[in-house]
Amino acid sequence: MVEDLVKSMVDMNEQEALRITMEMLEGGKDPLKVLELCKDAMAAVGEKFEKREYFLSELVFAAEVLKKIMELTLPKLEKEEVRRVGTIVLGTVQGDVHDIGKNIFKVLAEASGFELIDLGIDVPCERFVEAVRTRNPDIVGMSGLVTASVGSMKKTIDALKDAGLRHGVKVIIGGGRADESVKQYSGADAWADDAAKGVRLCKELIGIKE
Repeated sequence: MVEDLVKSMVDMNEQEALRITMEMLEGGKDPLKVLELCKDAMAAVGEKFEKREYFLSELVFAAEVLKKIMELTLPKLEKEEVRRVGTIVLGTVQGDVHDIGKNIFKVLAEASGFELIDLGIDVPCERFVEAVRTRNPDIVGMSGLVTASVGSMKKTIDALKDAGLRHGVKVIIGGGRADESVKQYSGADAWADDAAKGVRLCKELIGIKE
């Protein structure tokens, strides 16, 4: 059944994945084990995406299946049982309203143990600064798909510097405009062009080795 859950998720078989999840939970399986299997499955889906065997549509669908499984699983977890590895303040930067990639990243990161503080879309730099000041995250994640998002990412990082907060937080950027040159221009610590890679880099940024 363990292998079947991973396979059903990787094969995009939503009904089978949900059925197996319910059977495992009703049979007394540790919900943390269920989430670990989901993490393995999403990692496999992410690898297929990186190899261009899967496309964005499969990644979105897999994230939706994972979200439904988490809705079944998380209520069964006692709060102290969730091993938190860090906190991420996340948002699509000002001037951009695209959030598919951000939401996929959010689901994957939560499944990997991160607490996510999602500021939403079209987020001005002042809100990022305020969230860092009040929530003290380990990482700030900024997403953007349109060209204008590049300037907003740099403006936000500059605002964190001006507020004296940049040294205490790692910054990762993602989305359709993120690459090494944008990372250098904006002053971010890392960049990712897909959600699975982004989660992996976030772990590396806070010193988690897998």
